[in-house]
Amino acid sequence: MAAHQHEGTCMHEYMSAVRIWELTCPGRPEEIGRVRRWVRDILTGVPRVADAVLIVSELGTNAVVHTASGRGNFRLVIAHSPDILTISVTDAGGAATRPQVWCAENTATGGRGLGLVQAHATRLEIHRRGRFHTVTAELDLTAAPL
Repeated sequence: MAAHQHEGTCMHEYMSAVRIWELTCPGRPEEIGRVRRWVRDILTGVPRVADAVLIVSELGTNAVVHTASGRGNFRLVIAHSPDILTISVTDAGGAATRPQVWCAENTATGGRGLGLVQAHATRLEIHRRGRFHTVTAELDLTAAPL
């Protein structure tokens, strides 16, 4: 895993700094556990860290299982400000369909990941740029956890 941290700077005395972390992860299933630990470590003391870990786990797993990231890499970006935590995962493309939230049958063994992310996030966005998809989940840190 290659990690980079960018420290935001205050542009005005009333603005707070935004911290941004970026991680390029090999698309192997065992990396998902490492990513969860990394998120717990960098977000120690941040409200809703358990939600962030769950979201990273689901989005990373989707990238590895459903896209060319399983044969390459996926990219994780976390941005933290006092009020908002944003988690974005960009896959390596190659998926036959666009990621989407759908209702899985009770007997289905999969298909609940993005629905679970949406249930925990304040906002969920899915963007396509070329063959790549970026799924972004935003957590309002001022709201009570679910």
